[in-house]
Amino acid sequence: MDVNRVKDEYEYKDKMIRYALAEASKTKEQFKEEEFFEYHIYTLQRPATIKENQTKQISLITADNIPVKKELLYHGARYYYYNQYGEAITNQKVGVFVEIANKKENNLGIPLPKGTVRVYKHDSEGSLQFIGEDSIDHTPKDEKVRIKLGDAFDVVGSRKQTDWKKIAYDTYEAGFEISLRNHKKEDIVVKVIEPIPGDWKILNSSHEYTKTEAFTAEFDIPVPKDKQTKLTYRVRMRF
Repeated sequence: MDVNRVKDEYEYKDKMIRYALAEASKTKEQFKEEEFFEYHIYTLQRPATIKENQTKQISLITADNIPVKKELLYHGARYYYYNQYGEAITNQKVGVFVEIANKKENNLGIPLPKGTVRVYKHDSEGSLQFIGEDSIDHTPKDEKVRIKLGDAFDVVGSRKQTDWKKIAYDTYEAGFEISLRNHKKEDIVVKVIEPIPGDWKILNSSHEYTKTEAFTAEFDIPVPKDKQTKLTYRVRMRF
């Protein structure tokens, strides 16, 4: 997997991250959170010593046994629908995400400040391995957080436009074929997200879809291990 890293002016170092994890285990409550006007204030509940020219990380929130939902996402793009492309448009990678519900029953349920979330996983020998990081916005309690870990190595997607034509001065039709190949040792489901512009209607499709937003169709595509699944659909658009 291509591990996702947050790109900013600082280069994170593993020894600093591991030090922060060790510090977090020393005390359960690091920061006190309270509401203030339309903001949230986080106050460190113990003294912290920072030596000259030292960079120190302090854990803001510590929570155990948080349920996560892993998703494999394959995104389209709006510009695919405006013109005739014919051949393969993209071999865009399939993204790997985890979704967390910021709820009390999931050992969270607290306002999460904007920042970087890093994800670790124990390997087969019990060692903690870094698997990705992403930026999140300020997130109230009871809302969901989606974190991109990186791009899948063993799951490949490709797309081609099978048809495109103008029906009227403001009406168009386009056909697409999306191939998803699974080289993993287990069956998977890939969520295909298609941002379709204008006033649209899918005329036919090989798989069921959900209109999640005004300009978004989503398909959940099962792909068996070591197999390929093709999603085909035709859409009529007015814009």
